[in-house]
Amino acid sequence: MRLPVINVAPLFGVDESSRRLAAEEIGAACRDLGFFYASGHAITIDTLAAVTDASHRFFALPHDEKIKIAMSRGGRAWRGFFPVGGELTSGRPDIKEGIYFGEELGEEDPRVKAGLPLHGANLFPASVPELGTAVTEFMDQSARSAHAIMEGIALSLGLDAQYFRQTYTANPTMLFRIFHYPASDAAEGWGVGEHTDYGLLTLLAQDDKGGLQVRTQHGWIDAPPIPGTIVCNIGDMLDRLTGGVYRSTPHRVLNVSGRSRLSFPFFFDPAFDTRIVPLPGRTANNDSVERWDKANLHDFTGTYGDYLLGKVGKVFPDLARDVT
Repeated sequence: MRLPVINVAPLFGVDESSRRLAAEEIGAACRDLGFFYASGHAITIDTLAAVTDASHRFFALPHDEKIKIAMSRGGRAWRGFFPVGGELTSGRPDIKEGIYFGEELGEEDPRVKAGLPLHGANLFPASVPELGTAVTEFMDQSARSAHAIMEGIALSLGLDAQYFRQTYTANPTMLFRIFHYPASDAAEGWGVGEHTDYGLLTLLAQDDKGGLQVRTQHGWIDAPPIPGTIVCNIGDMLDRLTGGVYRSTPHRVLNVSGRSRLSFPFFFDPAFDTRIVPLPGRTANNDSVERWDKANLHDFTGTYGDYLLGKVGKVFPDLARDVT
């Protein structure tokens, strides 16, 4: 069993028949697995190569140099570097280090003026100045890809193609991570433990080392890199919006390649202050018995920001006390 590969290029075009065919494939993948590979996206080979090269240079730096952009210096924007073991999944330290980025927002932005957590300026390393340029370009192309794929998801649900943009993602919450998994083995633990993502849609570019695993009805399967594609998966909020018809699927990472691994997840989520309610014609569904964490997504009420802060605060509990 493997994840389907879907050509999303038609979603950038105007041919309605081709757009709907791509949307149908996306809908089937979201109902069955919650994961698929996307080809024909907007992230170029050159952009991925640039962010990969710059990331290798950053993670090769001495710890004292990397810690100059530590997350503790990012304030409420929640940006910057964390060391191996600095991030928790289900209460356990992950065997990875990484950098948190987000949409670059100046002090004049209303969301920054309002003091919203996870909004503000990025921390870019002065010792690897090309990383900032590469990250900005990667995020721009990822956002374009995400908007198009969300149009496909809207069409697959019988909604207007612009439904999500008009209702939830006119000003999306966009977060980008660069993760570095040191060479390890199974005895050392998971690079990232079993989890689901929080929001609407995740786009993942990964290097050639593999390690991503997805839980299916038939057990865990590998999701190895396929050249020219990115991995797409839906998150908890799309699960909630669809009343559980589209499911956020547990996944995990175990790097047993014997080499260090890089991955580049981009999270495309509802606006921070948007209230999350089921889509038209959908009703809440208590699926806590079936979920890996026994949580009932459909019992949640409030804004996406409320949900996100509750989740992220468990990942970095020390930082959460200072920010929220």
